[in-house]
Amino acid sequence: MLKIYRKFFNFCGTTNKGKFYRSLVYGVILAFMEALKIPAIMLVLQGAINASITPKLLWQCFGILVFSVIAGSVVKYRATILQCEAGYGTAAGKRIEIAEHMRYLPMGYFNKNSLGYITSVTTNTMENLADVATRVVMLTTQGVLNTCIIALMVLVYDWRIGLVVVAGMGLFFLVNRTMHRRNQYLAPKKVKTDTTLVEKVIEYVQGIAEVKGYNLTGKASKRLNDAIDENADCNIEMEMSFIPFMTIQNGVIKLTGVAMTLLSVFLYLNGRMELLICIGMNICSFMVFASLEQAGNYSALLRTVDVSVDKAQEILNLPAMDIDGKDIAPENHDVDLENVEFSYDKSLAADTAAGESFAEGGSLPEDSYTPRGGAKIIDNVSIHIPEKTTTAIVGPSGGGKTTLCHLIARFWDVDAGSVSLGGVDVRAYSMDSLMKNFSFVFQNVYLFADTIANNIRFGQEDAPMEKVIEAAKAACCHEFIMALPDGYDTVIGEGGASLSGGEKQRISIARAIMKDSPVIILDEATANVDPENEKELVAAIDALTREKTIFMIAHRLKTVQNADRILVVDKGRIVQQGRHEELMQQEGIYKRFVQSRELAAGWKL
Repeated sequence: MLKIYRKFFNFCGTTNKGKFYRSLVYGVILAFMEALKIPAIMLVLQGAINASITPKLLWQCFGILVFSVIAGSVVKYRATILQCEAGYGTAAGKRIEIAEHMRYLPMGYFNKNSLGYITSVTTNTMENLADVATRVVMLTTQGVLNTCIIALMVLVYDWRIGLVVVAGMGLFFLVNRTMHRRNQYLAPKKVKTDTTLVEKVIEYVQGIAEVKGYNLTGKASKRLNDAIDENADCNIEMEMSFIPFMTIQNGVIKLTGVAMTLLSVFLYLNGRMELLICIGMNICSFMVFASLEQAGNYSALLRTVDVSVDKAQEILNLPAMDIDGKDIAPENHDVDLENVEFSYDKSLAADTAAGESFAEGGSLPEDSYTPRGGAKIIDNVSIHIPEKTTTAIVGPSGGGKTTLCHLIARFWDVDAGSVSLGGVDVRAYSMDSLMKNFSFVFQNVYLFADTIANNIRFGQEDAPMEKVIEAAKAACCHEFIMALPDGYDTVIGEGGASLSGGEKQRISIARAIMKDSPVIILDEATANVDPENEKELVAAIDALTREKTIFMIAHRLKTVQNADRILVVDKGRIVQQGRHEELMQQEGIYKRFVQSRELAAGWKL
């Protein structure tokens, strides 16, 4: 139990740990206030037995009781405030800390761990620590403190009865320890089923269109129902396993109270205890374990607190990328790759297409990502990209196109070789100073459940409205925004659900225009755009990419044929490079790519 307390308090951080410790000091004072009731009662009993009750004595007893009640209330209020501040402060602080830490994790972590897992940690786990942990830790500690102080008071009045109390406490903690050992197996299982349940709910909701489209409603519902049933079964198993131990704990407490009463009466009848002490000890038998009983019932949840701390700490302990570089402003924005190699693990190597899906944001089973080892996704690539040029990257699916762009932006670190921006290795930059140089427009745009204006100024909260409108006009989205009910103040659904694909893309481009980074990475930015929006989107991209260093991954001929250089990537290597006209004179992947597009579209260049 003490080990769990220590772990929880250390997890809370210096400021919140200090608040918890101060609340414990208040808890000791509160326990003394509770124990003051005993001498007040003993004074009244003494007066009654000796027939010497006087107004002065009554006022003394009344004063002690009033003081204990008022002081106890004030102290309890302060302790509760500190506990709430520390508990909710810890949850808020750790959510921010986890979010900040995840910013610097390799992107492979987010492919390996599902959205449900991360959501569970930042919601359920943190909520457990804010609500459950705070109350459980403080209720159990307060219960133990109250019992210890009252037991000390009993020892002062009669050491024999005091030893009975100490023995009862020993038996109680023995049973409680056994319950914790049982919980050591069940608590991780409960946390796991909670996490799985969140994962399945999110998976079902996000994939509802596919589930209905492929008539898999029953199958998908079964997976969700199984997760719900498993979680319910685990909770029932947990409760049922605790009930016997709680019953025994409470039985020990009640029997110890009975033993105190019987021993007091026995000693009195044998002339070895005064009547005053006998009556007082009988009253104490009802008081001494009142708080401990409640603490024992709640202590069953301490192991869940322990597991929750471990689960949150697991993310915080993940090795982040080296972000302790310097704040560098590059002299130019040339991009150089020299003998770059990169690989995922062997499970991905078995299926090249799966590797590209992984790189483009697909999900993988747990433990499928290992930064070092497995077949090479990028294999000994060297290339120099001058600033303010446009480089198109094409090639078969699974060839490594997206991975190559992610390495340039340091979403991952290379296994071998180097990536440089402005002649400086990207690993020498601090992460924030490096990211200032890059803007991204992805095929799958994510917009936040906020106003359109805030989505455009994302990352620049203080940007004036004039600049937001200017960026929107450059991205060709001002007109459709003004047609919305509240214009730029229109709140869009999570992920931009209330907008069309082309509209979301243009808002994403407006966001990138606002950032005004010198290097732009376009990952299939026009892949899913309908013909009605294509003209506006192309114009928006032109506004974004003017006088920039551009990397574009694309399959549309109109997108790539005017690039300054085209890189053909296959199996992690650059197998062809040059301008469109040059590559069309060569037999190879690019020429076949163009011919297949001409046949598919029914037109010729």
